[in-house]
Amino acid sequence: MKPVEIAKEIYDVGVNDWNIRDFHGYSTHMGTSYNAFLIIDEKITLIDTVKKDFADQLIDNISQVVDPKKIDYVISNHTEMDHSGSLARVMHRIGEDKPLFCSKMGEKNLSRHFHKKWNYRPVKSGEELNIGSRTLTFLETRMLHWPDSMFTYLKEDKILFSSDAFGQHYAGHEKFDDVIGDAIMPHARKYFANILLLYAPLILKLVEKVTELGLEFNMICPDHGILWRKDPAKIIGAYVEWSKQENTEKKAVIVYDTMWHSTERMAEAIVSGLSEEGINVRPMKLREWHRSDIMTEVMDAKAVIVGSPTLNNGLFPTVSDFLTYMKGLKPQNKIGTAFGSYGWSGESAKLIHKELEAMKFEMPDQGLRLQYVPDKEGLEQCAELGRKIGKAING
Repeated sequence: MKPVEIAKEIYDVGVNDWNIRDFHGYSTHMGTSYNAFLIIDEKITLIDTVKKDFADQLIDNISQVVDPKKIDYVISNHTEMDHSGSLARVMHRIGEDKPLFCSKMGEKNLSRHFHKKWNYRPVKSGEELNIGSRTLTFLETRMLHWPDSMFTYLKEDKILFSSDAFGQHYAGHEKFDDVIGDAIMPHARKYFANILLLYAPLILKLVEKVTELGLEFNMICPDHGILWRKDPAKIIGAYVEWSKQENTEKKAVIVYDTMWHSTERMAEAIVSGLSEEGINVRPMKLREWHRSDIMTEVMDAKAVIVGSPTLNNGLFPTVSDFLTYMKGLKPQNKIGTAFGSYGWSGESAKLIHKELEAMKFEMPDQGLRLQYVPDKEGLEQCAELGRKIGKAING
């Protein structure tokens, strides 16, 4: 990436990470970007940096706009290392004494990441910073999605620098929403489902707070993916819809794995029963689908049906992994049930049922387990389970 002037004397000086395919457990088959923003004013200001591996590219991008030593202020909206990893390099280049603005928790986190005595200037929500002809306002967004997270709002230009909110793991030549169009929305949806779903109640409160403050947005600039300049309200509206977790679509996701295809045959029969009830059903085998792609489908599903063979008196490892992953994201308002095949002990369905119950899923059935290879009668039981869950979805 080369610097892109996104508004008069405001540049995205970030980088594309074309080749990353795993972002701490999240599949990024289209790569990602680390966006950083340079504002040229009386006080030249850099908002966020990039992952450490790309520090040279960041400095080169800045140098194409201005001598890095002329940067007066640095703002760290979020201390996670994909956005602060190059900070030590930047501070060394521009001068260790330059003011570094961050939240109070940001100061604590950065000092523990880098063990440097920089010129920290912790800010509070609502505090303003004048940089010449422009004014920056800080808005703390704690736990969206780290304790240190905050937004920076450029009042005169009505631009929100939103850190990890409203982003997408997407690397491409397109820089803006009006260039890529609706093709970006599946990436935004996946990003929300796997990073921000846990914080959905806080997002609704934040949107309410922003509405009360009367903030207007000409542009929303996240630290990953494209920037929203044509229709910033579109992504805000999507976040509100996703955060409500109303799950209005008649949709079920069957998440399973199998050893000798018996659990798979059960899953296929359950699909048949759900289809009879007019349900949009997605069977997803765990060794064929990444957990983050499955979670994206789970986000707006009304029902989640989980199946596992019994292995060593417990769950198949991929099923256990997914349940742990899903539990951490706390999906709400779901119907659930369990199924699985077994040889001699048969604990898997009971263990899944217990896990879904702990996640506060509505459990209309105790689950189904079949020994060894399901026969015609067993497959009919599976289909009936599908019909039962389908009726619960149709409610």
